[in-house]
Amino acid sequence: MSSLEEQTEIIQYVPFMSFVHPSFWHTLTEQKLDIDKLNENSKQIFGRFTYRSDLGSIFEVDGTSFNSTPENEQFYLNVKGKLLNKNTIEDFKNIDKASLLNTVGEALWKEIKNRKWIEDPSTLLNFIVLSFADLKKFHYFYWFAFPAPSQPTIYLGEKSTSISNHFKKEQLESLAQAFKSLDLEQKCFFVVTKSDSVVIVETLAEVLLKKGFSKDILELDFTNTYFGFADSSNSNNPGWSLRLFLAAIFDLYQNLHKNDLKIIGLRCNSNGGVENSLIFTIKASQNIQAVESAGWVGWERNDKGNFGPKLANMSASMDPVKLADTASDLNIKLMKWRLVPDLNVDIMKTTKCLLLGAGTLGCHVARNLLAWGFRHVTFIDNGKVSYSNPTRQVLFNYQDSLGGGRMKAEAAADNLKLILPSIHTQGIVAHIPMPGHPIGESLKNETINNVNLLTEAIKEHDVIFLLLDTREARWLPTLIAAHYGKITINAALGFDSYLVMRHGISDSTATGDASHENSFIPGGQLGCYFCNDVTAPGNSVKDRTLDQQCTVTRPGAAAVAAALAVELLAAMLQHPAGVQAPAFYNLSSETENDIPLDMQGVLGPIPHSIRGFLHSFQSVLPTCAKFKQCIACSDVVINKYKEEGMEFLLRVFNSGTYLEDVTGLSELHLAAEMTDMLALSEDDDDDA
Repeated sequence: MSSLEEQTEIIQYVPFMSFVHPSFWHTLTEQKLDIDKLNENSKQIFGRFTYRSDLGSIFEVDGTSFNSTPENEQFYLNVKGKLLNKNTIEDFKNIDKASLLNTVGEALWKEIKNRKWIEDPSTLLNFIVLSFADLKKFHYFYWFAFPAPSQPTIYLGEKSTSISNHFKKEQLESLAQAFKSLDLEQKCFFVVTKSDSVVIVETLAEVLLKKGFSKDILELDFTNTYFGFADSSNSNNPGWSLRLFLAAIFDLYQNLHKNDLKIIGLRCNSNGGVENSLIFTIKASQNIQAVESAGWVGWERNDKGNFGPKLANMSASMDPVKLADTASDLNIKLMKWRLVPDLNVDIMKTTKCLLLGAGTLGCHVARNLLAWGFRHVTFIDNGKVSYSNPTRQVLFNYQDSLGGGRMKAEAAADNLKLILPSIHTQGIVAHIPMPGHPIGESLKNETINNVNLLTEAIKEHDVIFLLLDTREARWLPTLIAAHYGKITINAALGFDSYLVMRHGISDSTATGDASHENSFIPGGQLGCYFCNDVTAPGNSVKDRTLDQQCTVTRPGAAAVAAALAVELLAAMLQHPAGVQAPAFYNLSSETENDIPLDMQGVLGPIPHSIRGFLHSFQSVLPTCAKFKQCIACSDVVINKYKEEGMEFLLRVFNSGTYLEDVTGLSELHLAAEMTDMLALSEDDDDDA
């Protein structure tokens, strides 16, 4: 044993204790789901530390740690590090921790040998976080490491002493002021020179480069020169950050083992004073072992004092609303990892959907919209929840039907919030005026108010779902949506059949590619729900029995139709052409491969309509163009609505044939009758 080892003790560095703010896990979750996905590459993050007399050597990370540049906070020093987040708990457990630390340490030491740390001392500080995020349970396993070489062995020449024993009060004030004026990256390690009453604080570069480090000999007045570092420790031992600095300085200057070095562990309190700082006198053994020949240390101990990871259970402490919102998007974001990497999740969140009808179809559509990530849903309905509704209409329960029943629109919105509190939803109670349903003077003002309410709602939303009971109830919203160029999705039910379709937008100027003009119809030229009709809608519930007035269907029809309606919208929003996405004739699984990829969306080609038949469990995909005499979306009807507005609508409501006159369908009927009469006359002549 050498005389140095007999007279002194090996220096004990105070390790960092990690403190992870909850916001760190929030941001990590978002980054993992939205950006990293299956990527396990290391990610640059920032941490920070400061001197705390009450807590000790705390090292903090939070939500801002993922920023490209660190947040600066008074008296805190930022440290650049790496996050290694593994995809499975097995990978997290099985990774060779010692090998990982040595790999990081060797890369760090290579940078130190380049001597860049002299000009930027902050590069001497480093950390890594090994983690695994269980995003279903919101359990986060993590392990911090602060890499430092196990060599050289450094000894304390004497017990640490207060800085007040070495500096006068005026000198301490001068030291504090000079330290404060240093650039942030220079505050980690610096040089202090004392001469009489003068105290000079210089950067490492100003001292070491001036003396010439290429000589491997540092010529300083070690009696009045101190190496300083920002000390996070609140004990009589120096903080962990000193360890790597000493390794670097002793590697650079081989003669330093002959001298006692004075180290200032600078500890700034909340008002900037440095009275709590300590002076450490240190010395290295004459036989300094090279860093390259030794391993690296720095893994943090867990709460039990053992070397091992920690667990952050955030399932209870995270904001329940935010937790629910994040968890509800899990399926969508996982789709992006492998299945649909080009899926645009954000467009779902910002698209505003208006559901006309809060019955069986409306409830199922709303639930499917939630599952796809839509967060803006509005209901319009004028009905009340009855005792027969909750078993089929999935947003209602028995309590909603008591006392005469709650208004369906309001109950649906409230119950949707119970499923996902972060959703933006409301219920609007309104009656939709219909063609062939005369209103008279007594209902005129109420009808005008309902029309205005419906018009404003359609203008404020991006997508309109027609989920109403009757054919005539769909006419007014079809016209208004066509006028304002809104995406319109229609779903209608029969007893064991259903129709789901998308409407073309009337003011579209898009035209199809001539080479494909016989194979598809551009999205803007597709027909609406009324384009196959040659009669105006009338009062379909007049003189009807109860089973004819109600929508009596097989229970599964609404669920299937609603799901297809939402899938149709999702596919359209993900298509590069959006509402102009073409609809191909004779679309099937056999012909899908013949469709050019640039005309398909990330979710595949999009049909115009889907007609399903539960009795045979089959469906067909009809495609039809706009009908120039359509009673809802034709130019003549839209222009009439633009020119006359409410007066035009009132005439339509009061007359069952006015739309046929406006569109020329009356003349078409007359021509058809004349053709029949002529054919009959010819038959009579032949008989004669």
